[in-house]
Amino acid sequence: MEERVFGGAAVTVEQPKRSVFGSMKRGWLGRCPHCGKGKLFRAFLKVADKCEACGEEFHHHRADDLPAYLVIVIVGHITVGGVLGAERMTDWSSWTHLAIWVPITIIMALAMLNPIKGSVVGLQWAMRMHGFGGQDDELEKAFGDQ
Repeated sequence: MEERVFGGAAVTVEQPKRSVFGSMKRGWLGRCPHCGKGKLFRAFLKVADKCEACGEEFHHHRADDLPAYLVIVIVGHITVGGVLGAERMTDWSSWTHLAIWVPITIIMALAMLNPIKGSVVGLQWAMRMHGFGGQDDELEKAFGDQ
């Protein structure tokens, strides 16, 4: 009886370890998760196609909606905690709360989007996900287009 192997289980390629924390930190700072020298972003939320310093390609990343979800969770917890604390300690009107908390929420969300997206791309690079040197890449090199 023939043993069936699904995915890339039959091919085991020893790959060097990549620092998850280090690559996420470099992504947080907007730098290439591989070398830490080149820019990760070419515009506000547009990831560069490749690093100008080391040539690492980023065009295949799949950050998708995860950075936005993380920003919503973080900013939401901070804002709701602030609103509830201010409501408990002060007697501000609803308009005062709106004038304070809406701008704070918008500013925090915009300030956090880039670093969190960079961290997600750095995590994908460190974990070899979505074309960042993972098992799919090794299989493609080993077997090519047959």
